[in-house]
Amino acid sequence: MPMYLIQTAYTPEAWATMSKNPQDRGELIRPAIEAMGGKLHAFYLAFGEYDVVAIAEMPSNEDAAAFAISVAATGAMRSYRTTPLFDSAGAVEAMRRSSASSYAPPG
Repeated sequence: MPMYLIQTAYTPEAWATMSKNPQDRGELIRPAIEAMGGKLHAFYLAFGEYDVVAIAEMPSNEDAAAFAISVAATGAMRSYRTTPLFDSAGAVEAMRRSSASSYAPPG
């Protein structure tokens, strides 16, 4: 199954709610990912542009997009980013395939 890096940032309202009612969001989103056929591999809070960094496996890009839409629809995030991940073998295959491209730069 494809792997994805998920990065999210909570709204101030979501932080206020969690401050009043602390909760393990990783364990709370795990069932939602599993219900879509996926698997949550890692969930971390982080400093910086994003508050959450997670690694998840999803059956397809469409499933990853559906999960992202379901999260965005709640209004609890000020931003959400999904990045498809490639293992080394996939990256080498992409490099191999790139040699067949007929792309030419402008000019």
